[in-house]
Amino acid sequence: MESLRELYKVGMGPSSSHTIGPQKAAEIIKSKYEGKRVEVTLYSSLALTGVGHGTDRVIKRVLGEDTKIHFDIETKVNHPNTLKFYIYENDKIIKTHTYVSVGGGSIIEEETGEKVKIENIYPYSKFNDIKKYIIENNMTLPEYVFKFEDKDIKKYLLDIYKTMVNSIENGLKKDGVLPGGLNVKRKAKSIYNLAREESTSEREKRLIAAYSYAAAEENASGGVIVTAPTCGASGIVPASIYYLNEKYHLSDEMIVEMLAVAGLIGNIVKENASISGAYAGCQSEVGTACSMAAAMIAYFKGMSLEQIEAAAEIAMEHHLGLTCDPVKGLVQIPCIERNAVATLRAFDAALIASLPIYPEKLSFDSVVKTMFETGRDINSKYRETSQGGLAKIDIKE
Repeated sequence: MESLRELYKVGMGPSSSHTIGPQKAAEIIKSKYEGKRVEVTLYSSLALTGVGHGTDRVIKRVLGEDTKIHFDIETKVNHPNTLKFYIYENDKIIKTHTYVSVGGGSIIEEETGEKVKIENIYPYSKFNDIKKYIIENNMTLPEYVFKFEDKDIKKYLLDIYKTMVNSIENGLKKDGVLPGGLNVKRKAKSIYNLAREESTSEREKRLIAAYSYAAAEENASGGVIVTAPTCGASGIVPASIYYLNEKYHLSDEMIVEMLAVAGLIGNIVKENASISGAYAGCQSEVGTACSMAAAMIAYFKGMSLEQIEAAAEIAMEHHLGLTCDPVKGLVQIPCIERNAVATLRAFDAALIASLPIYPEKLSFDSVVKTMFETGRDINSKYRETSQGGLAKIDIKE
């Protein structure tokens, strides 16, 4: 299992698999073939929603505005987020490279089957195995993470948190309409102002929603966010920890430990299933983020290892089957609102896990496996292709 550095990444929205991943691939090609003419073919989901997600724009920004990009929705590929680079010399193709954007900004070079610049550092990838190791060695979940990560990981996680904070605070300040043509108005600022003026029991929920909207709207506008685990789900973990810090004034050590717990949960899903909406539906993005946040909240509340697992399991279980079919292929409707709903659900999942009826009979590992199987069974129309579901619905002007 990989370092948390490969899960938590700072990048520009709106999509980790459609923007950050292709950008990374283009940068590799540029470093290898500086000065050569390059053409790019986008396949499947990248071809169908690449314009809405800005895939073409980010590639041209790296390789040059005159780079030719082809959109191929006919050719069958092994992974829906596949792109191929053709390198020319004197109008002759001298080399090709095919990459797969597997989610969270990570890419694999298809020719070699090797992940790009990634090293596995953890000995276990299943929660059950990790739990057994922790119990045998009398450790906590954060201590397990820090045992295998590099010595600078705590500073890295604090820097990640600062970026999360910036994404929320920037989003809370802004008015106007999000780019893309749907004329979606930013809502975070108005929700926040409404919540601040209230003294009702709904105030805290509205604050949590405002923080989630803020980060998700920053993502939708192409702002700088943290993949947690993806751009499309980048409002959930940040909003949860931002709210808890605002209310309880967390120490830096607690913030780092909470992000370590959340990251470990996200890594388990990434390693054993998928965090790519194009591959397994939105359950793999928002569902994973909700599990990450729920486990993090449970840890903060001092809950047992079994209860932390239950919180993550509950959060994932109740996202099973969630489709990825954003309107017009933009990460706006229902994505922004869905981040807020999932953030609130993370707090509810931790609450339920704290009840004396838990631990549950279902393991987190079994639900992750089920999520992956469910994702592969979801019709491709509902896996980030803009060919069905909400993506094809008529919206109000």
